[in-house]
Formats: sequence, structure tokens, C-alpha cells
Amino acid sequence: MSYQLIDSGNGQKLEQFGPFIIARPAAQAVWLPQQKEDVWKKAHANFTRDGSNRWISALPLPPLWTVEVENIAFKISPTDFGHLGIFPEQQMFWRWMTDILQNAPSKPSLLNLFAYSGGVTLAAAKAGAEVCHLDASKPMVAWARENAALNNLDNAPIRWIVDDVSKFLAREQRRSKKYDAIVLDPPSFGRGPNGEVFKIEEQIIPLLTQCRALLSEKPLFIALSCHTPGFTPYIIKKLMEQAMHGLKGTVESGELLLETQQKGSYPLPSGTYAWWCHG
Repeated sequence: MSYQLIDSGNGQKLEQFGPFIIARPAAQAVWLPQQKEDVWKKAHANFTRDGSNRWISALPLPPLWTVEVENIAFKISPTDFGHLGIFPEQQMFWRWMTDILQNAPSKPSLLNLFAYSGGVTLAAAKAGAEVCHLDASKPMVAWARENAALNNLDNAPIRWIVDDVSKFLAREQRRSKKYDAIVLDPPSFGRGPNGEVFKIEEQIIPLLTQCRALLSEKPLFIALSCHTPGFTPYIIKKLMEQAMHGLKGTVESGELLLETQQKGSYPLPSGTYAWWCHG
């Protein structure tokens, strides 16, 4: 069973995750819904932040099920924060990098930072890359490993790391470790496994500097996605241009759009991206 964005509006998005239709908050959906009210009433569950975070449904959702996105299977499980274990807007990253990795002259190595449930990791492994998957959350790394098993990638060349990103990058630099490609999706605010504090406005520049230092002699790309209000495509493009100054290549930026196949419905902006590609 697959995923689709059905509609958005009035501060919500209506999505189908396999057999279940779910409505969740989407602050950026300030427009009016394009589908009729009857379509929205088909939702099996609604997550609300009014008063307190909670799921509202006529019948309880199952604790877990699976969906397929871009030919990758994911375990879906409702969380207390309204997340389900996948950020579908990342599909454009998977498609873009898959083409580059598959056409690399030799087996590429990829570092996936703030890796969550492993969409980038699995897409890269399927494209033939060796992957280092890093997240500060031990449960999320375990979730990503379950997703790898769902995709018959148990024995793929993937390193699974639970660590603070900055500390890990510093150790990799001391070890003279190099990567052909790096993907990062930093939060606005986060904590490492030992309580380390991450604030994107304070750490994005040193983070990109660390990433550049780990690039191989013939790098393929660095790709950054961001969900922090105020970090516009222009801003993160300039951050990437500064970080990659002096290296031959091009930088592109834009909005992460969650596409919809539903006639009349709008794509939903779900963050920004900037990527540098060698060339």
C-alpha cells in the first residue's frame, strides 16, 4: 500500500498512509481546502494540538503498519508528537541523489546525518552506495534498521550510529575519514544522546564546515534540507555557497514540495533545500 497527499488547507493536511486516511496539522496550509468536506470526513484519524497533543479517531489506529514510497517500504506507527515515521516530502531528495549515485564512477560512500527512519539511507543503499546512518535517537536508529529489514537490506553496507552529530563529525575528521556524498536534515532544536543541545541558528555554519572537511577528493554532492521558519531558499543557498566556496560545482535551492496526485489539490510546501553538486 502506498502514500499520497490528498488535500491541504485550513492549517491541516489530509494524507493516505496505506489503508488509512489521516488529518494532521500543517501550519503552512493557510489556504482553503480544494476537496469537498465529504473527502475530509473520510479521515480515519485526526491529530490535534488543541489543548494537548492527541489522536482522535472513531476506531483506534493499529500500533503499526507498512506503506511504500518511491519503492521503499516503511514501518508506520503513530507517535505522541503526531509523526508517523516518514517525511514524504523527502522523496525529491531520494530521486535526485539516486540518479547521481547510480552513475558514480566507483562505489560511492554517503553520510546521512539526522537520519531519522532512514529514507535517504535506504534509497542510497538501493542505489549501490555504502552508507553511514547517524541519528541521536537510539529508538529511531532501531526503527531505521527495521525499515532496512523490510527492504531486504539487512546485509547492505550500512553503518548504524547513535551519536551527537558534531562530536561524530569531529571524530571522523581526526580519523581522516572521507565521504563522497553527505545529506543532512537538521532540526531547529534537538538534543544529543547525552543531552548535547543543538540550535540550528548557532550551529549550521560550523556543521557545514565540518561536512566539507569530510568530503573526498572527488566528491559528488552535499544536500541540506531545513524545516526552520525563516530559513528561506535564498538563505540556505547562501549558507551552502559560503560552505563550498572554492570548490568547483553548482548550488541549487528551493522549496521542499509535498506533491499531490489529487486533481485540484495544491502541493504543500514542507521546508527548504539547498544542494551543492560537483561539476
